[in-house]
Amino acid sequence: MDYNLLTDGLDVANVPDKFKDATSGAINIPAMVNSYRELEKKMSGQVGAPSTAEEYCIECKHGMFEPDADVNARLHAKGLTQEQLQEVYDLAAEKLVPMIIDLAGDFQAEREVEKLIAHFGGQDNWREMSRQLLAYGQKHLPADVLNNLSGSYDGVLALHRMMKGEEPPVSRAAPISDRGAGDMNDLKSMMRDPKYWRDKDPAFVAKVTEGFKKMYKD
Repeated sequence: MDYNLLTDGLDVANVPDKFKDATSGAINIPAMVNSYRELEKKMSGQVGAPSTAEEYCIECKHGMFEPDADVNARLHAKGLTQEQLQEVYDLAAEKLVPMIIDLAGDFQAEREVEKLIAHFGGQDNWREMSRQLLAYGQKHLPADVLNNLSGSYDGVLALHRMMKGEEPPVSRAAPISDRGAGDMNDLKSMMRDPKYWRDKDPAFVAKVTEGFKKMYKD
């Protein structure tokens, strides 16, 4: 009786049938290799960077910005996974964008003050006018209305016209639906609406702004 004392180390009995030849029962090496490659590809997608930067699928539901191909490519070169890159975008929306908006607001406010200084004839004149306008507004207007008017160049000029005329005439009426507000009471009511002071709904804020422009125009 012949014996083969050499072995390849594989126990055929423990090999799944899908890796055996259906006819001979021998191990099907190519089938095992292909299966391993598929598993490796799947695992790579779960714990490592995708094959290319174009395979990232980033969600930006906030609508503040969209995924950037150059950013994705640079971070793909660093080996970031899908989950890690998504976290980068989420952090940008949470931390950086509000900071940029604040900086832009500060910059805009500085430009508005410069325009007011020029309009009122210099720094000293503006300082005194600012004091008078603030005192007038605190005496005659609700805090939320004063806050809105004092936040822009046009608003401050409207407040100045109010102070000079005490009760300036309302411009010739357009329908309330067109103007967004019928009179000062309408505007005050709108500014107390959470859509204005809390949500800052763009369309709603625009109606309030337009209402002031039409009420206190030159």
